[in-house]
Formats: sequence, C-alpha cells, structure tokens
Amino acid sequence: MEIQKETRFEVRGDGRRLDVQLAEASGLTRSRIAALMEQGLCLVDGRTETKAGTKARPGQQVVLTVPAPKPAVPQAEDIPLEILYQDEDLAVVVKPCGMVVHPAAGNEDGTLVNALLHHLDSLGGIGGELRPGIVHRLDKDTSGLLLVAKNDAAQLALSRQLQERQMEKHYRALVDGLMKEPSGRVEAPIARSKKDRKKMAVDPEGREAVTEWTVLAEGRGVTLLDVHILTGRTHQIRVHMKHLGHPVCGDPIYGSPRGAKVPRLMLHAWSLAFTHPRTGERMTFTAELPEAFLAGLRGNGIEGCSFDG
Repeated sequence: MEIQKETRFEVRGDGRRLDVQLAEASGLTRSRIAALMEQGLCLVDGRTETKAGTKARPGQQVVLTVPAPKPAVPQAEDIPLEILYQDEDLAVVVKPCGMVVHPAAGNEDGTLVNALLHHLDSLGGIGGELRPGIVHRLDKDTSGLLLVAKNDAAQLALSRQLQERQMEKHYRALVDGLMKEPSGRVEAPIARSKKDRKKMAVDPEGREAVTEWTVLAEGRGVTLLDVHILTGRTHQIRVHMKHLGHPVCGDPIYGSPRGAKVPRLMLHAWSLAFTHPRTGERMTFTAELPEAFLAGLRGNGIEGCSFDG
C-alpha cells in the first residue's frame, strides 16, 4: 500500500494575515488553513502559531504542514458511470436519474460519490479527506452533467465561478401546459416552505433565485424548454416552474397528479460551461438526453426535433 506523505509550504512574511499568505501559496481555502493552524501545523520562525488572523512580519519564515489526506469514509464501488472528461484537477460526469449524489441516512452506498471514488484518477482530496469535491448538485431524479473537483485548489476556483455566475448551466425540462410567450425570466426568491419543511417555495424572504427559459418544442399539452439558471437554489427549476403554473412533468413533489404521463422526472442537466482553473481554457460539455427522457417526449407528441436550443 502506498504511503502518502505530508506536504509543506514555506513563505516569507510580508505583513499580511497568515491565512491570506498561506492560502495564496498552497491553493487551500482560508477556512482549511485556519483548521490546520488550530491543529498546530503552522510555524512562524520555528514557533507554533494557531491564530489565522496573525500577521507575519516581513522576513519571517512561515511553514505550513498539510497532512496526507485521510481515507474517505464512503467506500469506492464499481458502479457504471459515464465520465466525459477528467484530468488532474477535475472531472465532468453524467449522473443517471435515480442516483443520489452523497451518502446519507438511507443511502449509505450506491451513490455518485461511491462511484467517483472507484473511477477517478489522481484524486488529491478535499478538506484533508481523500474524496471528490462536488461543485454543484443535482436532485436524485435529475439526470445530466455534474462537475467534480479533485483537489482543494480546483474546488475553490470552480466554486468561485459558480458564485460569481461565470459558470453557465442549461437544462432540458418538459413542463405541463403551453407557454404564452416564447421565452421568459423568473426572478423569485426561494426559501424552505413554511407549510412543508420537505419542500422549497417562492418566498419574499428567501434567497435570490433567477431562472431563464426558452421554448424548444410543443407537444400535446406540454412544452419542452431550455432552462438557464443564474443561481443554484435547491429545487430551483422545479419551484419556479410550479410558480409559473407549469410544473415539471413527472415531479413527485411539485407536479400535478393530472399532469402528463411520463416515465421519470423530466429534468436533465443538458450543458455546462466553465473556465478550467489551471489552464484558463473555456470548456463546454453537453449530455445527450437519456432514452427514458426521449420516451417521455415521444409519448407526449414531441419527437424528431433539435434539442440544441
């Protein structure tokens, strides 16, 4: 068994906060730096420094020791997984409908994380654990593209792109009813429902949520949409479509029992564009619609059209 070694980063103090200097040198987050310092793993001129906000004077030698990642608690499982791309920093995978992303009570195995631990190469670990970093999430019954970071530096850079809306995500959604306009924009804050804590809902006191949609095709009482989300709230598309009076077909939480008959939740993460954190290259990926999704379209009068939007 290969024994992983700890990593050391050395900098010369320049008068700024230690966590800022060390974050720049190591590529780790400042919260991770603070946690390591609390563990006594930072030396300033040979003396242990535990306070992240301390300023190292110019010329002082600062040494941070980063232990080797601990084995991840979830176990690697040989679960079939479509990987569109991977390198030393990240991977782009296609999550199937019905797969949970993270292990949790009731879903301890068979998750995307279990599959990633088996399939990913050169996994550097996140937050001191040998595990993948899920940059953005998909609901269990939503299929499609998902971006994974392999190390702290990539996780930090990609998460910042997500927060600053530099990452572009488009979905395909089949919704009940015919839209009155060819396109539209929903700006309606979302919070946990006050009536049912298992649901999310439009709430003036909630967090900002912005969704743009464009009609791609119409069927028998249904509409296929290209949906572009500018924020990433829990259940955002599903809540916003219900708010418009056009819930996503097959939605067991927000849908209508009188809605179109489909084999699954008709929501698929279709395309993803982001800037590579190491090379600066703009990368774009698309994931074809799964057969069950196509069957749902055909069953409601939509077939033979272009889904490129």
